[in-house]
This record gives sequence, C-alpha cells and structure tokens, in this order.
Amino acid sequence: MPPGVMREARIDVGAITANVRHLRRLTDSEIIAVVKADGYGHGAVRTAAAALDGGATRLGVADIGEALALRRGGIMAPILAWLHAPGANFTEAASAGVELGISNIDQLLAAAAAASGEHAVGVHLKLETGLSRNGIAPEDYRVVFAEAARLERIGKLRVIGLFSHLSNASADDDRAALRRFEEGVGVAASAGLAPPLRHIAATHAAIALPEARLGCVRIGIGLYGLSPFADRSSADLGLRPAMTLRGAVAAVRRVPPGQGVSYGYDYRTERETTLALVPVGYADGVPRAASGAGPVTIGGTRFSVAGRIAMDQFVVDVGDHPVSVGDEVVLFGDPTLGVPAADEWGTAAGTINYEIVTRIGPRVPRRQVSA
Repeated sequence: MPPGVMREARIDVGAITANVRHLRRLTDSEIIAVVKADGYGHGAVRTAAAALDGGATRLGVADIGEALALRRGGIMAPILAWLHAPGANFTEAASAGVELGISNIDQLLAAAAAASGEHAVGVHLKLETGLSRNGIAPEDYRVVFAEAARLERIGKLRVIGLFSHLSNASADDDRAALRRFEEGVGVAASAGLAPPLRHIAATHAAIALPEARLGCVRIGIGLYGLSPFADRSSADLGLRPAMTLRGAVAAVRRVPPGQGVSYGYDYRTERETTLALVPVGYADGVPRAASGAGPVTIGGTRFSVAGRIAMDQFVVDVGDHPVSVGDEVVLFGDPTLGVPAADEWGTAAGTINYEIVTRIGPRVPRRQVSA
C-alpha cells in the first residue's frame, strides 16, 4: 500500500479491455458495455474508455444522469439510458445525443417532443417479455409500434433497437422469453419498423445461450471480470477481475484467551493471539452481513474477519502469524493471484458478486492501473 493510504480499490482497466475483447470473440456480436452505477463501482468514465478500447461500440446506463455524466467526462460514443422518472423531460438527453430506452407510449411521445430541427431522437423500444418490470406490454405493441413508425417517418425519432431483459431463472425460461421477444419483433416489422439492433442477452445469456445473442449483447458483470454463474468462476470463463479491494493494517494487538473482539463480543479469542485492525468498514461498502466470515489475505496467508464488521473497521485474528502496522490486507481481487474472490464475500454476506463490487463507497479511493 502507498504510504498514508488506509484503503483503496485498485482498478485494472487493462483487464476490462481484455474482457471485452474476449467476449467479442466468444459471442461474435456487437457489445453494449453496461457502465451504470458508476461502472459497477469501478468508475463509469474509466470503465467506458477501457471498454471502448476493447471494441465495445455502445454504452448502457440505467438513467439519463449517468449518461450525461459520461458526456461530461468526454465519452462521445453512443449511450443508451433505459430507466426514467415518471414525466421525465428528455430535452437535455436528446441534445447530448443520448439514446433512450422506451417502455410506454408516454415515453415515446416525450422523446419525440425532445426532437429539434433536423435532429431525430434515437430510441430503443423495450418489450416486456416476462420479467414483469418495465417494457411495452404485449397488448400495447401495435399501438406503440405504429406511433413509433409514424414518428420515424416524419423525422422525430430514429428507432435504433428493440430490446428486452431475461430472468436467468433457467434456460427454458429464457428461451420462452426469447420466443416472446421474437414475436414482438414480428409485430414491429408489420408496423414498418426495421431497427438495426436487437438485444436481449446480458452476460449470462451471452455466454450460456448462443441463440439469444442476436448480433448484439449487453455486457455488464462480465465487463468487470466477474462470473454471473454460481458454478463457473471468472477463470473458467476466461475473464480477469478488474477490482482489487485492499487496506493497510492500522494497529496490532496481542491479547489473552477469552478476549472479546468488536461490538457485541460475537467473537472471543480461544488462546493468546494477535489481532490486526483493518480500517475498512460498512461505510466503505464492506457488508456487515459478512461479519465473522469475510475472507482476507495478509502477507499471502488467508484469514477471516473476527467478530462484527463496524462502520469504519474490522478485526482479523491472525494467531501467531507475524503482522505489522502497514501490512497490506486484500479483501478481494483476482483469485488466480491467491487472494479471495468477490464471490466469496458474496457468499459470506448472503448476496452476489454484483452487489459486492457495486456497493464499494466513495470514501474508498480508486487507483487506476493497467496491469
């Protein structure tokens, strides 16, 4: 760890670029790189630039604010934003060239109203295919598609894509959703819509369900080198985790048997031992639910959190292992390098690797590298 640094997330942008290149080869598809939620905690602008370097042609975000932040960060590639507040005004997004995901007739009309002069607003029409979230309902397909075709003819809109989301509940469920999507595509075609893009597969289906690729896939978790599968690791998929979360030992204390550790004394020492204090806590995004179980490495040796994770710190019982103030503590990173995986923290906290990296807070400095 650099002197004076208590905690940091090391972001390997080279890994992000390599992951995109690998998934492009694997899927033989256009890649929409999903950089919502500040690039799953990795930093949206740096992630977007690295993904574009790897061959992604578009970026995906949840909302317009995220898209505009990318524009302010100098990212000029096409960006799709698909989740909007009720009654949202799309004027600023349209003037910034942000493509809009459209889930109902009101959003379609608002997008058309944001068109100016000769500049049509780019839209992707989202179809509800069984996930029960947003998206144009099947009973509304004909009305919405007919209006979208009319607005495209008069130069208000450009329908760039048709898209949906899969549940990943099972291959059969995803194939059923894909069939419903193709039915919707047929209805759109009968209304005169022939957009260049169709996309329904995220990382999970892009890898496991080739028929869902459709020539364009949205890569989220795979971008960051993490696996969406419970039974297949990043290495199994040829991906490299981009984030390494680490801290520095802030204090070392030798204690007797029976010593309580952290709030509530959920953990008491069984013997004379050494305790190492790590200044990273749930305010930094380390899940409190992983108390007593979260894995770390110190000096290449693996340990677990002892007792409760506090807001700013947690304790590790290192036994008789030699530990000094300033020693590096790795919470997670690339497991092929002998450190815990984000997946292990997900298991310890009863959640998924997506949440582990995305929740790392702004108090943790990000240090960009390209290993």
